Amino acid sequence: MILAIDAGNSRVKWGWHDGREWTSVASVSLIEFAASSDHVNPFSVTHADPERIIISNVAGEGAHHLLVNWTSIFDAEPLWLRAEAERCSVRNHYERPEQLGPDRWAALIAARALHAGPCLVVNSGTATTVDMLSADGSFLGGCILPGVELMRFVLHEHTGRLPISEGAHRDAPRNTLDAIESGCRHAQAGAVERVYRVFRDLELNPLCLVSGGAGRVLVDQLAMPRRYVENLVLDGLARIALSAAKAAR
Repeated sequence: MILAIDAGNSRVKWGWHDGREWTSVASVSLIEFAASSDHVNPFSVTHADPERIIISNVAGEGAHHLLVNWTSIFDAEPLWLRAEAERCSVRNHYERPEQLGPDRWAALIAARALHAGPCLVVNSGTATTVDMLSADGSFLGGCILPGVELMRFVLHEHTGRLPISEGAHRDAPRNTLDAIESGCRHAQAGAVERVYRVFRDLELNPLCLVSGGAGRVLVDQLAMPRRYVENLVLDGLARIALSAAKAAR
């Protein structure tokens, strides 16, 4: 059994994988995760000791210490994912491969396993990442932008009168809340579609794979061939852990 953990900027998501499929997946906010009782380990509720533990952490040192604490009850030593030059048929062409976020790296590896052709890999959460994966498995580069909630928050914090409450996405907004919401949603979709146009000039008929907490809404606003994937980062983590286990044998 594999325990895969994705610690993002605002949520921690984890799943138990039996080598073929997920047997359970759970998610909590970082605040809830930090407040977990010492007597109720969030990872031990559903399963006994995992054979392997793999972790992607982009939430910083505080989350790292919490994850060390909660996984220390198991015998398996966690693999803290770092991006590499190559793994699972994906080649990393970042200027410094190790500086690519582990969540982006895991998502690229999952995308490669899901689709043999070129992919635009989009993860939409606190931040939105848009990454280009060629048909031969080369990560060509990508973009990072604030997610919808962060855009909304920044507008509220750095203007005198704009509210932070959520509005509705409309074609022709006629109030401030809807104008903010629609602007932020257009910005997300517009960024993805612009990167897609660039990528389309490099690769023939790329598929857009969308994941993340805000991905369900975003995918409906895109015009290119696209597909929503529930647990892209976790899928990549499981694939990496299975690859490491195979190499160890």
